[in-house]
Amino acid sequence: MGKANKPQRIFGTVRAFSERGTMLSKHDLESFSDSKTLDELVTRLKNTSYVDSLSKIQQPITSEKIEIALREDLFNFHSSMAKIAKGDLVNAYYKKYILWNLKIILKSKALGKTYDDIFPHINMQAEELIGRRDVIVKALIAKDLDETVSALQTSEFGDDISSAAQLYKENNNIQIFELYLDKIYYKGVISAFANIGKPADLQPLVSLDLDYYNVLSTLRAKYWELPEEHIKSLRIATTSRVNEDVLNKMIHADSVKQAIAEFSKTVYKDIVPNQGNESDITIISQIESSFEELIHKKSMALYGRMFSYAPMTAAIKLKMTEIKNLVAIAFGIEQKMDPKNIIDRLLLI
Repeated sequence: MGKANKPQRIFGTVRAFSERGTMLSKHDLESFSDSKTLDELVTRLKNTSYVDSLSKIQQPITSEKIEIALREDLFNFHSSMAKIAKGDLVNAYYKKYILWNLKIILKSKALGKTYDDIFPHINMQAEELIGRRDVIVKALIAKDLDETVSALQTSEFGDDISSAAQLYKENNNIQIFELYLDKIYYKGVISAFANIGKPADLQPLVSLDLDYYNVLSTLRAKYWELPEEHIKSLRIATTSRVNEDVLNKMIHADSVKQAIAEFSKTVYKDIVPNQGNESDITIISQIESSFEELIHKKSMALYGRMFSYAPMTAAIKLKMTEIKNLVAIAFGIEQKMDPKNIIDRLLLI
């Protein structure tokens, strides 16, 4: 179903505002970061809306178990929004969770890991909520990477996963699966946006998502020294802010730093850090974080667009960010990081 009717948009807007009202404050996140142990963190988080998901965690508590539990809460929320909105775009954003599992499976299969190695790191709640569990199960029970690729061939992911597997065999870099599955995700978002008539209130956010993907996939692929034709094949539709000409110049640049210099000539010049003596991957990560901050700010601004897809989409985006922050806190505590260093890694607006 492509478009939500007016009652659905009204209900979805109310649900989005309700969710925003329960979101954690900067003070909350700082308090969680002060936890001495993961057990203490979970105890504190049980005083929030995440209590039901976190109550399922069994000892010993790890950051990965916390991440799986929190993601389950995200799946449930997004699924509930999809039922209200009944829109292609909300469903397209949901596909991210299925691709999370596929990334884990494909990279693990490439490394020769078995079903027993992989299964503890998979949560199929997202697939179960929409009746897509069979896709993950097929990939999970396959004996090796080739069989996994074959099992997925008839799915909508088949062609891109086959391309990724072939390039992996040539390049031997498992991060290639990240790039190609991200392509599947953003390609789906762009298609869904077109299906709902490209509403003007969502255009800025979707365009930002598109620039984020095209720029980061180009820079990462260049950092991994992928052939130019492969980097170009990752590209999806472009925007006026980062057009095809800019991306081509980035691809043909002699180095990652020169590619970043080409990007710095766009309207995004303010998010490009001073390169100095920083490594290429550090600068790429800083650009990624700055893009995520822009997406967060744009999502917050969408709450001013009543009774449309905008606040529903914003609520999903903000929920994703909140989960990412909590997972970063859990990881930081597990690694015994200083609370201030944990906070520095979060997206706080």
